[in-house]
Amino acid sequence: MIPIFMAGTVALLISGFGTPILLRSLANRRIGQQIRPDGPAIHIVKEGTPTMGGLAIIVAATAGYLLGHLDDSARFTWAGGFVMLALVAAGAIGFTDDWLKVRRQRSLGLNKRGKIILQLLVGVGFALAVQHFARADTVISFTRASVPGVVLGTALWLVWATFIVTAGANAVNLTDGLDGLAAGASAFTFAGLTLIGYWQYRHVQIYHVHAALDLALAAIAMAGACVGFLWWNAAPARIFMGDTGSLAIGTALACLALEMNVQLLLPVLGGLFVVVTLSVIIQVISFRVFHTRVFRMAPIHHHFELAGWPETTVIVRFWIFSALCTAIGLGIFYADFLGVRAL
Repeated sequence: MIPIFMAGTVALLISGFGTPILLRSLANRRIGQQIRPDGPAIHIVKEGTPTMGGLAIIVAATAGYLLGHLDDSARFTWAGGFVMLALVAAGAIGFTDDWLKVRRQRSLGLNKRGKIILQLLVGVGFALAVQHFARADTVISFTRASVPGVVLGTALWLVWATFIVTAGANAVNLTDGLDGLAAGASAFTFAGLTLIGYWQYRHVQIYHVHAALDLALAAIAMAGACVGFLWWNAAPARIFMGDTGSLAIGTALACLALEMNVQLLLPVLGGLFVVVTLSVIIQVISFRVFHTRVFRMAPIHHHFELAGWPETTVIVRFWIFSALCTAIGLGIFYADFLGVRAL
C-alpha cells in the first residue's frame, strides 16, 4: 500500500500546486480556449480560458508513478512503463491539436483523419509493445483473462487493442465539455482500476497479472493528477485540460484495462463515457437517416443544459452517475472473485 499511497499523493500535490503555475504561464502567453460556434451559447463567456491544462495532469502522473517506485516493494515493469508512454504520446497528439486551435484562433485543430491516424498509431504501437515485451494476454476479457477467455491470437488482438485505445481516447474527449466533468469522472474510474490492480497483486495466483502493482501505481497516479487538476478545473473553471488531457486520460484508461484483463469491464467502470459517446452516435445516425434529432444537442450533457439544468447541476449529477458506475463495476469484479474462491 505504501507505493500506491506515495504515487497518488505525489501526483495530487504536483498537479494541485503545479496547475496554477501552468495557468499563469498560459495566460501570460494568451493561450486560451476557442469555443465552438455551434455549441451552447452560454459557453461563449468561456472563450479565452487557458487551455492545454492536461500538461499538468501528464507531468504530475508521470512524477507520481516514478516516485512511487522509491519503495522497495514496487518494481518497474514493461506493462506499467508502456501505459505511461502511451498516455504521453496521446497527450502529444492532443497538445498538437490544442496548439493549432490557439494558433489559428478557431475551434478546429488537427483534421479528423489526421487525428484518428495518429491515435491508431499510438494504439498499434502500444499493442505491439506489450505483446512483445510484457507478454500481454491476447484474449477478450471481462473480469480476468479466463472470463470469457476468447483467445484472439496476435493479429486479431492487435486490432482489438487498437480499437479499445482509440475508442477510450475519443470517449473521454467527447465527455470533456463541461467544467470538471471529465476530470471528476476519470478520477472515479482510475480509482476503481487502482483497487482492481491492487487486488490482482494480492491474488496473483488467480489473476496472473504479474505487473498488477505497477499498473495500480499508474492508475492511482492518474487519479491523483486528475483530482489535483480538478481543484482548478471545477466550475467555474480557471483552466481547461484540452485535448492534451482528455486524449491522455482516455488512452491511459484503455491501456490499463487491456493490461489488467478487464477490457469488457471498463465500459461499466467508465459508464459515463459510454453514455456520452452513445448519445453522439445516436444523434448522428438519427439525423442522417431520419433527418431528426433525438437530443437538443449532443453530447448529452449539452442536451440537459439546453433543457434548463444549470451547468453545475449537470456536472454533479453526472459525477454521481460515474461514481455509481465505478461502484457497480467493482461489485461485479468482486462477485467474480467470490465465485472463484467458492470453487
